[in-house]
Amino acid sequence: MTCPNQSEQLNQLIKRRGKLGLVGVNLDLEGVKEWLQTRLMKETTVGKAKGILKNFLIEPFVAHKQEEEFYVCIYATREGDYMLFHHEGGVDVGDVDSKALKLLVGVDEKISADTVKSQLLTHAPADKKEMLISFLVGLFNMYEDLYFTYLEINPLVVTKDGVYVLDMAAKIDATADYLCKAKWGDVEFPPPFGREAYPEEAYIADLDAKSGASLKLTLLNPRGRIWTMVAGGGASVVYSDTICDLGGVNELANYGEYSGAPSEQQTYDYAKTILSLMTREKHPNGKVLIIGGSIANFTNVAATFKGIVRAIKDYQDPLKEHEVTIFVRRGGPNYQEGLRVMGEVGEFTTGIPIHVFGTETHMTAIVGMALGHRPIATQPRVAAHTANFLLNTSGGTTTPASSRSASFSEVKTGAENSSAQKTRAGLPPAKSTTLFSNHTKAIVWGMQTRAVQGMLDFDYVCSRQEPSVAAMVYPFTGDHKQKFYWGHKEILLPVYKNMADAMKKHPEVDVLISFASLRSAYDSTIETMQYPQIRTMAIIAEGIPEALTRKIIKMAEEKGVTIIGPATVGGIKPGCFKIGNTGGMLDNILASKLYRPGSVAYVSRSGGMSNELNNIISRTTDGVYEGVAIGGDRYPGSVFMDHVLRYQDTPGVKMIVVLGEIGGNEEYKICKGIKEGRITKPVVCWCIGTCATLFSSEVQFGHAGACANQASETALAKNKALEEAGAFVPKSFDELGDVIKSVYDNLVAKGVIMPAKEVPPPTVPMDYSWARELGLIRKPASFMTSICDERGQELIYAGMPITEVFKSEIGLGGTLGLLWFQRRLPRYACQFIEMCLMVTADHGPAVSGAHNTIVCARAGKDLISSLTSGLLTIGDRFGGALDAAAKQFSKAFDSGMLPMEFVNKMKKDGKLIMGIGHRVKSINNPDMRVQILKDFVKQHFPAAQLLDYALEVEKITTSKKPNLILNVDGFIGVAFVDLLRNCGGFTRDEADEFVEIGALNGIFVLGRSMGFIGHYLDQKRLKQGLYRHPWDDISYVLPEHMTM
Repeated sequence: MTCPNQSEQLNQLIKRRGKLGLVGVNLDLEGVKEWLQTRLMKETTVGKAKGILKNFLIEPFVAHKQEEEFYVCIYATREGDYMLFHHEGGVDVGDVDSKALKLLVGVDEKISADTVKSQLLTHAPADKKEMLISFLVGLFNMYEDLYFTYLEINPLVVTKDGVYVLDMAAKIDATADYLCKAKWGDVEFPPPFGREAYPEEAYIADLDAKSGASLKLTLLNPRGRIWTMVAGGGASVVYSDTICDLGGVNELANYGEYSGAPSEQQTYDYAKTILSLMTREKHPNGKVLIIGGSIANFTNVAATFKGIVRAIKDYQDPLKEHEVTIFVRRGGPNYQEGLRVMGEVGEFTTGIPIHVFGTETHMTAIVGMALGHRPIATQPRVAAHTANFLLNTSGGTTTPASSRSASFSEVKTGAENSSAQKTRAGLPPAKSTTLFSNHTKAIVWGMQTRAVQGMLDFDYVCSRQEPSVAAMVYPFTGDHKQKFYWGHKEILLPVYKNMADAMKKHPEVDVLISFASLRSAYDSTIETMQYPQIRTMAIIAEGIPEALTRKIIKMAEEKGVTIIGPATVGGIKPGCFKIGNTGGMLDNILASKLYRPGSVAYVSRSGGMSNELNNIISRTTDGVYEGVAIGGDRYPGSVFMDHVLRYQDTPGVKMIVVLGEIGGNEEYKICKGIKEGRITKPVVCWCIGTCATLFSSEVQFGHAGACANQASETALAKNKALEEAGAFVPKSFDELGDVIKSVYDNLVAKGVIMPAKEVPPPTVPMDYSWARELGLIRKPASFMTSICDERGQELIYAGMPITEVFKSEIGLGGTLGLLWFQRRLPRYACQFIEMCLMVTADHGPAVSGAHNTIVCARAGKDLISSLTSGLLTIGDRFGGALDAAAKQFSKAFDSGMLPMEFVNKMKKDGKLIMGIGHRVKSINNPDMRVQILKDFVKQHFPAAQLLDYALEVEKITTSKKPNLILNVDGFIGVAFVDLLRNCGGFTRDEADEFVEIGALNGIFVLGRSMGFIGHYLDQKRLKQGLYRHPWDDISYVLPEHMTM
């Protein structure tokens, strides 16, 4: 350190460091050492968090006066970015929210020097205003450009020499990584103070980054006895809440989630990480693992459970040693099979106590069982199967009339089928109270055929007259038709390359469902909003940068468009319309009675939890009228109040359910609406994330918006405020169903709701692919293969994973052995194959194959055509003698025929001996290719009887004519027979079969292809023109009478 005076401060994600005595000022070198000695690597407590002080910054001390210290902060909100400025800064700045001057820079607006001067710097010293204006404008522009969401500088020091940032705290939007990577550089996101960074967390984060699924892991207490493996971002919070509600906060070991349809391998990797962590230290009371989740929308539960089952089998001994008990609750596509497999691995395979429950059990009931607060249910689960809901027992194939009229309490209004109210003069277009009806038509952006088929099946079972999907848009293919099923009948839906064509040809469409990726969602959404016919948009993508989402929201407000999402599964209106994968597969649609309207409308942030609400509401009431998942991002396109007010104004809705969560303040608007009388219908509300206030360090939950930045944003504060406002608030999520039932029963008793009679819905045939996955049908395969399998996580060659192929360094010869002969060949055999490929690679441009390739290349043909032209010349006369030579020599040798007898017989029969003879080479001018191969075979092959036999034949033939040598084709043919017969990997019959089916000619074809490609590239590189054979090299022999 060259400066005599230094400032020392902690750099470990801790705010208010000055107040905590973690900033040293105006110290010399010895003072810095002494200051650090009492703090570095020492444990300290900040709030509830205990941690080790590890990272300190040492900076040059900036001499300044107190009046030269200022405070500045920029933070993002839904409506724009606020800049706060106070003319007094430093440790004792106090309550800046009440003191500081504020400037709101709206979304898509620019900051100006004049507004900064007039609104923020009224109390700033006159001599420093210009410098402050320049700095603050530049700071805000940098904040926007680098996608900050929060930036606080205290103190900001301004002296006559310049501007100095003495202390700063900031947050950037991690989802903007794809936009800002080059500007940010390598940014690390360390854990909050009080929680160490574990390699297992980094491993899961890496898996998450490489996967289209969502995989999260945060270790809270590695010595804890309660471990979780939960599917879904919302569900993971609910399970953590329930564990803490039941007194398990100090024993909760981890928080995490797996969702978004991870593969079997990804689930296995995630599960084995959890199992490895929980079996490192024993607990005197044993341990519990809670494998929970809500009802999945599109994840194949059985497939993901296969990965978990594999991990349990691998860790069965440590799990038993640590006395682990496992509790499982799950629902969704094929969940019955998943639960069956999970139960059997406990009961019959490992002996580990595994208690398994399905959708008949409340989602969090297993937590009470695991923690000993309620008895473990012993009643047998219903032996249901996905297919049971889908089999047509009526024998009919026509679409029956509507299976159930709406609730008797519903009032039909003309607004049901109107998409939007008329635009009021001078005001933005009004948003519609009714988003969906049984006539709603949608365009789907993205080639999401499974989601579209699910929508059509829902339409059919709801007895809609026409499909709800009018068309699809997919920019990466040309315009075409895509086949789908409408009940039993096949139909075609148009797919357009661009949005303009789709809108022009389908003016009846007023809903767009966007499955665009997070990178393209913004542009496609902005483009869509240029078409005034679109009144509702669902944006499924998760991870859109917050700044871009706010621009979408602003444009939607201006155009009167309702946005559902981003980061959502969508929404559903029973009997009318569903968005994409909402509601899950058809078995869940039917089980939750989503094919007809009920009387309860809900709004949730979580997509997975919305499906759980479908289940809860269907079991406790007459069903769902409408449900929307607004999405888990910090700024959803529409908020709770937007939908609650719609439900309030919809006659068919008799009660409202809201599932809020930690973070934001939208739930307080519901409180205000109830107090002011704007909301008069019963509202049942619960905010998840109550566990957050019990954790000693900050935890980022599964949803981006699930983070409390102040006390009022906690779930506890919201639940309390809602209850005080008059909403029905349960004591925990465990009791949510009971409260919903109580409110519903009261409405029925008052006659507000009159449940209608149930009528069975129409049946829909099951898709062939899904029926096959469930094991309900079988069909002979069109193809069989035994050499390669690409279906799993890793490519497999003849049973050998591709990673092992490279680790073993078997080379090209070994790879060929796996794919051609289904064997791992000895090292010398692999080398021999590679040598054969090398010596057959080329033999000059004059041979027929190379000549054809050259002629074709010079005619302007492409690589494949030119190569094929050369390959078509290969046969018995050119290059294809390997098989024939192997067969002739083998037959003679195996029959006991002497070499002289073999030569004489072939001469008597008038046949050429394949593999004997060369146009150029002779006994006096030997082929060095043959000599190289011969030396290798003699040195490395365990036996070479057929080669020895062929060399004896060569002695006889060359004695008659010097060029009748064993050529390279013949040598490779007979040597390969020796290899197959004597390497120990094949039976005699197997070796003969490979010769018979033409495997040896493949060596020449593969090797010579390299040469042909070389000739093609050579001609192109030399820019040779069209070839025409010269006249003087052609002998024109015409019939005599033609020349007269």
